[in-house]
Amino acid sequence: MFRFLDNMKKKMRDWAVRHASGPHAKLWLSILSFSEASFFPVPPDILLVGILLARERLKWVFYATLTTVFSVLGGAFGYALGFMFFDVFGEQIVSFYGLEEQMRVVSEAFSQNAFWTIFAAAFTPIPYKVFTLAAGLFNINFVVFMLASLAGRGIRFFATGYVLKLYGERIANVLYTYFNIFSLVALLALFVLVYIFV
Repeated sequence: MFRFLDNMKKKMRDWAVRHASGPHAKLWLSILSFSEASFFPVPPDILLVGILLARERLKWVFYATLTTVFSVLGGAFGYALGFMFFDVFGEQIVSFYGLEEQMRVVSEAFSQNAFWTIFAAAFTPIPYKVFTLAAGLFNINFVVFMLASLAGRGIRFFATGYVLKLYGERIANVLYTYFNIFSLVALLALFVLVYIFV
């Protein structure tokens, strides 16, 4: 199982590197960012990292912004699917990825604090698409949803871009390998700071 996951990760990385230096890198990044937020399993971070390594790292703000904008738009699309078409599309997406139990957990999390729940999903490797569909299904305030998504996705992609600007290839392999751990630790640190100062 782990060998399969490692092979899949390597194939995704190779795909990202191949497309990162191509003429349609921006288009691929936009499509991947949009689709991952509502139905596709591959996170846009791998292509964002590839692009920033293949091109001038000084453009990190532009590419982080592009990834954030299309990811949040994809989140809004997922919200709309959950709100208007869950019985038609949303249920199939949840069933396809086997996320029924996660939907129940998400419902409980929303009842505790919708903003922080969406923010955490947007920032961490937790499947953001589950939260976008669920936010629409449970009729979470759309403004709260968009603000939390923008904050979570923006911090995530801008942090990735800034770290690559500073350290380039030296940090790229570490980001690919330990991205999930880094994002969870960063989220925990952020929650501690909010708890202390807010």
